[in-house]
Amino acid sequence: MSIFHRRRTLLALSAAALAGLAGQATAQQVVTLRLHQMLPPQATIPARALTPWAQKVEAESGGRIKVQLFHAMQLGGAPPQLFDQARDGVVDFTWTVLGYTPGRFNKSEVFELPFMSGSAEESSRAFQEYVEKYAADEFKDVKLIAVHTHGPGLFHTKTPVTGLESLRGMKIRGGSRVINNMLTKLGATPVGMPVPAVTEALSKGVIDGTTIPWEVTPALKVSELVKNHTTFAGKQGLYTQTFAFSMNKGAYDKLPADLKKVIDANSGVETAAMFGRAMDEGDKAGRAIAEKAGNNIVALDAAETQRWRRTAATVETDWINEMKGKNIDGAKLVSEARALIAKYAR
Repeated sequence: MSIFHRRRTLLALSAAALAGLAGQATAQQVVTLRLHQMLPPQATIPARALTPWAQKVEAESGGRIKVQLFHAMQLGGAPPQLFDQARDGVVDFTWTVLGYTPGRFNKSEVFELPFMSGSAEESSRAFQEYVEKYAADEFKDVKLIAVHTHGPGLFHTKTPVTGLESLRGMKIRGGSRVINNMLTKLGATPVGMPVPAVTEALSKGVIDGTTIPWEVTPALKVSELVKNHTTFAGKQGLYTQTFAFSMNKGAYDKLPADLKKVIDANSGVETAAMFGRAMDEGDKAGRAIAEKAGNNIVALDAAETQRWRRTAATVETDWINEMKGKNIDGAKLVSEARALIAKYAR
């Protein structure tokens, strides 16, 4: 072999080796993804769901996916902008409340209707299946990791709510338009605001009480700011709210196939259930703090709860009629939601 041929062969081998190394480097490349959400890191979902989820993804990717968590709106904006931050690629993931953008997730609102659901794990499984079957178009602009609900919603107030009459005229925070409509029907004065604003609103007297589940009360110091909590008879809470954990489509599409599989394996109904379980565990912890503080926990009996159910039932009728105006069969969606909640009920 001539010197010329030997050199050409060596150059070809060197190029092949470099290409192989480059391919190996690409395969081992670490992808850092940013996750943005509204609550402090010690709150239930950041501590018991988002952080464990990020750790699981990192472990299953062999350390090739790193998820950076940014809490309490550290990266800017307001909670109602979070879904769009994921959609637009401002960040890679967001977790947010769907009700903060009224009129946008119409079909998903059905799970917010009064006395619809109870256990967060059960209703989160139901909600995930519901969205996949009936409302997937509402999430077409993102890679949906999971949707979920919180547990039974209840009242936390400065003066006790012992029956329908005692609620009348109270300024109560509501987290969505459906919940605010329910508060109006029940005789309260609804004050809409995202959950991070509740602490200041209570301390400054802007509101007399709030509707939230037990799980978020410790992070917001609600059991210190009010001393009365009102629960309802039966498995269903007064209301629930719905949440979405979303990923930017472009960020997902850029991942190599094996890392997409890691994200896919940590999406869907089991992830929804994991978030729901975190909410259920958080409810127990939040209630225990209120009990330890000696707060007044009012448990409305079955007869009084039935009065609330009858009064709040018109919210469902309103919603069905409103959906009809948008060419959505609201009655069918209510029926399907209830059937899925029953399917997962233990």
